[in-house]
Amino acid sequence: MSREIKAHMALFAANLIYGASYTVAKEAMPAFILPFAFILIRVIGASLLFWLIWSTVVREKVDKADFFRLAACGLFGVAINQMFFFKGLSITTPINAAIIMTSNPVVVMLFSLWILKESITLRKLFGLLVGLSGAALLITAGSGFNFSSDSFEGDFYVFLNASSYALYIVIVKPLITKYHPITVIAWIFTFGLLYVIPFSYGQFSEVDWSAITPMIWAAITFVVLLTTFVAYLLNISALKELSPTVVSYYIYLQPLLAAVIALFFEKDHLTWDQAGAAVLIFLGVFLVSTQKTKSRNRVLAE
Repeated sequence: MSREIKAHMALFAANLIYGASYTVAKEAMPAFILPFAFILIRVIGASLLFWLIWSTVVREKVDKADFFRLAACGLFGVAINQMFFFKGLSITTPINAAIIMTSNPVVVMLFSLWILKESITLRKLFGLLVGLSGAALLITAGSGFNFSSDSFEGDFYVFLNASSYALYIVIVKPLITKYHPITVIAWIFTFGLLYVIPFSYGQFSEVDWSAITPMIWAAITFVVLLTTFVAYLLNISALKELSPTVVSYYIYLQPLLAAVIALFFEKDHLTWDQAGAAVLIFLGVFLVSTQKTKSRNRVLAE
């Protein structure tokens, strides 16, 4: 099996985890744990796990010149990404947030063009638009979504979150080609933890740990171990083999996988809208992922 196929499998697995995490996380948040407290728990737990693996398996040194980029990755990929998403989601609607998040691959493509000098081919651009159409169809079917002035602030925070994560995926690429993924992600979460603590400690100190049931502990464990530790590691490992645009494209699979999970547990039923959206999303995956990335200053080539 080629490394590229393994990278695609890793991305699929990561987004399957993300698709399930929305339901799982709601078991604990906000009834038992407030959002920023949950973020701090996620970052602390994942940081400890990453450093445990690093100390027993990797033990790789980092050049001093790369610490600034690692600190920037921690800011954009962990702190701003997670805090702005939860902040935005609290003052907008889930459907608005989901729609805005579909902008992430497009922003990644623009950052890749600017920073990594990757070309944007017509095939890749068409694949992104096809996938975006499928995701939008799946998210909005029968939802009656609407962007209004009442939700503008929350929508803006979610867009900043999507843009922040897009920038992270692009600027972390040179690091992941130079170091082991565990080394990179351990330092990113360490810097992220430093940024998150001042904003999250207040809510963290208010958690009533005695009220948390075994079921809630299971949800917390899922989010820390799978949604944070495993999913971040799978994404950054895939980035070693694939372009940032391809990695980001898999966000379009999240609403589809969430729908599949709901169908599996008989929480929903299959509609023609969902079937059509699935076809568009997988067609987009094919168009984007089978296009070889070219690193030269050429826009809309081919």
